[in-house]
Amino acid sequence: MTTRVLIPSGALGLNYDQVALDRGIAMKPDIIAIDGGSTDSGPAYLGRGVSKYSRASTKIEWRGLMEARAKAGVPLVIGTSGTCGADNAVNWMLDITREIATDLRQSLKIAVLRCSQDTAVMSTAFSDGRITPLPAAPNVTADDFATCTNIVALAGAEQIAAALETNADIVIAGRTTDTAIIAALPIMRGNDAGAAWHGAKIGECGALCASNPQSGVVMMEFDNDGFTVIPLADGAKATPHTVSAHMLYENSDPFILYEPGGYLDVTDATYAALDDTRVRVTGSKWVPADRYTVKLEGARPAGFQCVLLCLLRDAHYVKNAQIWANDIISKCRSKVIRRLGVAPEEFEIELRLMGQNASFGTLETHAAQPHEIGVLAIVTAKSNALAMEIGQFLNPYLLHHPLTQAEEQPTFAFPFSPAEISRGQTYEFCLNHVLTLDDPMSAFRLEQVQIG
Repeated sequence: MTTRVLIPSGALGLNYDQVALDRGIAMKPDIIAIDGGSTDSGPAYLGRGVSKYSRASTKIEWRGLMEARAKAGVPLVIGTSGTCGADNAVNWMLDITREIATDLRQSLKIAVLRCSQDTAVMSTAFSDGRITPLPAAPNVTADDFATCTNIVALAGAEQIAAALETNADIVIAGRTTDTAIIAALPIMRGNDAGAAWHGAKIGECGALCASNPQSGVVMMEFDNDGFTVIPLADGAKATPHTVSAHMLYENSDPFILYEPGGYLDVTDATYAALDDTRVRVTGSKWVPADRYTVKLEGARPAGFQCVLLCLLRDAHYVKNAQIWANDIISKCRSKVIRRLGVAPEEFEIELRLMGQNASFGTLETHAAQPHEIGVLAIVTAKSNALAMEIGQFLNPYLLHHPLTQAEEQPTFAFPFSPAEISRGQTYEFCLNHVLTLDDPMSAFRLEQVQIG
């Protein structure tokens, strides 16, 4: 049996090629699957439980996919709804779906897969030894779980399969692995599990596995021996190189990929060009694990921030920007401690030199001298008032601080007035752990909603 999974793009909100999507619908897919987010954009979205994408843009793209689903007569699945997959983000996506269904006069059966976790339950699971760290995970205690504003478990193929078994027209899932929404149906229909997981990994970002990565739509065909990659946009071609290379995308090992319930091994996989567009892959293996685990992601408040931006153009200061920045941090920190009476650990001041080493800091190896440097100042403190107060301490240093006391007082440029900009509450990731489950559904909740 062949299973066709149509993937419109790497994520809802990134746009897709409507002509290519129509080609995919004409090929009679068995399911339409699209990702809704990830942790790529940092912890604030999980911490706040909101989407990074425009609601208006999301609604336009989702409407197009709901229309395509109705035309094809197959399920439409979105994973990691609302960027982070927390319950609030799932509700946001469900509200958008209701609005569109009303506009289109569609009657729909919706399966809602919730992945948010109760902090008290997770704390108990940690104490019981059912939560264990992944490599480089931060050290946490049972009490740390209570500090999280949101914790999600990453659903796998089993949870998506449970949602599909309700015969839903649309599945709106919380946090899932990028591959689960693609692999679930092929596995349910008896296609080779190794091929299902490998093809899901290759297709997770749409046409990113093709020669025209921004072109969007891709069809993945699964069977009992392997899978075939078929880019559908004009000028998009898959090659053995572009397909095999995607195993390294967001994955440190080009041969092994861990998922809930086991891992994918592509050591013996072969990649063959069927023509100048399609690639056939065989030889992938799925290795079941002794225990079923799901990854946990958690975010918590990490203080309040104030930011300032100033510009250096004088060659003398550009050349010595790091010395200048270090001196400002030292002097301003001392002044804050002395005048406000706060402890050194209660705040942090960073000066990032944009154009010199803001990305890599001390690891920067590029030696070319810029003619201008933007200085991004970041103040982090326990309250918004304190962060803004320290920002005002920092302001005159950024405007007039000389390299040495013997030099004339310089004046630098602030592009904004006032220079201090409040970022409000910030968040940090605090979990990189796995939760062991006796039943794959025990950490997830499945709801059925009728619309229309």
